[in-house]
Amino acid sequence: MTVRLYDSKTQSLRDFVPLVPGRVGIYVCGPTVQSSPHIGHLRSALVYDILRRWLDHGGNDVTFVRNVTDIDDKILAGVAESAEEWWALAYRVELEFTAGYTRLGILPPTYEPRATASVDRMQHLIAVLIERGHAYAAADGTGDVYFDTASWPAYGELTRQNRDNMEAATDADPRGKRDPRDFALWKGAKETEPASASWPSPWGAGRPGWHIECSAMSQRYLGDAFDIHGGGLDLRFPHHENELAQSTAAGLPFASYWVHNGLVNVAGQKMSKSLGNSVFASELLEAASPLAVRYLLGQAHYRSTLDYSPGGLAEAQAAVDRIAGFLDRAARRLADTRFASTGAIQVPDAFAEAMDDDLAVPQALAVLHDTVRAGNAALDAEDLGAAASAHGSVLAMVRVLGIDPGAPEWANSGDAASEQALAMLVGRLLVDRSDARTEKDWATADRIRAELSAAGITIEDTPTGAHWSLES
Repeated sequence: MTVRLYDSKTQSLRDFVPLVPGRVGIYVCGPTVQSSPHIGHLRSALVYDILRRWLDHGGNDVTFVRNVTDIDDKILAGVAESAEEWWALAYRVELEFTAGYTRLGILPPTYEPRATASVDRMQHLIAVLIERGHAYAAADGTGDVYFDTASWPAYGELTRQNRDNMEAATDADPRGKRDPRDFALWKGAKETEPASASWPSPWGAGRPGWHIECSAMSQRYLGDAFDIHGGGLDLRFPHHENELAQSTAAGLPFASYWVHNGLVNVAGQKMSKSLGNSVFASELLEAASPLAVRYLLGQAHYRSTLDYSPGGLAEAQAAVDRIAGFLDRAARRLADTRFASTGAIQVPDAFAEAMDDDLAVPQALAVLHDTVRAGNAALDAEDLGAAASAHGSVLAMVRVLGIDPGAPEWANSGDAASEQALAMLVGRLLVDRSDARTEKDWATADRIRAELSAAGITIEDTPTGAHWSLES
């Protein structure tokens, strides 16, 4: 099947056809590094990580760009009453985002540009827009430059809005606007802002508006035209609408497909500072294993609203434990048999069909769990050929989804010292139990098994010896 994606611009499912066969360019709006990342940021980054992995699995060479907005009104506001420099705040928070992404096993971008490194490209785009009659410098000499929304008839096409019905743009001081709906491309320097947050320009010292940043960075790293522009649903308007308008008005073909992920609710309510229900990435990653968090945030369809509750973490942990248990059990049983390397590591057709259908991860996970159950049944029946086939299929699926329990990124996700100590103690008890069974001391063997069970440890006797695991 051909991959089909829901294009937010056409509001329809479309066959995905790259501009260059076998090569895919993706630009995703990354964080504005004003404050610590929350669950919504993690969910969004994970959505595009899964998309990237699936396109890569299909044999495409994917160039993935996710920017960092490191200059913005909100960042400056964040240091207005502190001694911290704005750039120090931005870098500190950027490191928090990177740490959260890394712990979730999200692949690093091909390029991760900071907005402050592309100011020259932004100024070039602004100059082109002025020359084409789609932007103007404020007549009051403040140094502000605005996009003239009335000059672009297609304005509103992404979100299917009529300009006449739009409210005033609130992204800049309206002091020099011809129309309240015009949005800022360049913001003249203000005495109340630090001098370090200002660059020279043909219109006066100042800094870029938010929207022009992404247009400039996507062009710099992906060219005038690229395949997919992604981001959270909350960015469709005004951010993405304005990006589309200014880029196309400057003569750029821009993005072929627009993909937007759904937002996150907490216990049925929209997450917001006013409600005090924000779930921060650091809190979430301390509440469960990063692998379970990744499973939880990735299990819903990417366009749906994800409703988070703490109980979901336990269910996600149980799910990844079942997957890990089967993979471990199968690997041990198949070791040193002729079936050890016969299971082809490829995804089942039903899994591929689900992923090709607009990344239908819930249906893909159903195939994964069905295969785990079939694999365990095959092991119970000593059907090693079927077990090997299931083992290969499960490995292929979890690698595509980024939830392979054996992947190196999860190796240090727990307390390594505690795990080693537990393994040594349980291993010693299993040796004592084995000795007791050899001596036909069934009472001692049963007592050891009962003590381990009471501690939440399951013992499985197999042809290759006893194996233990923590109960899920």
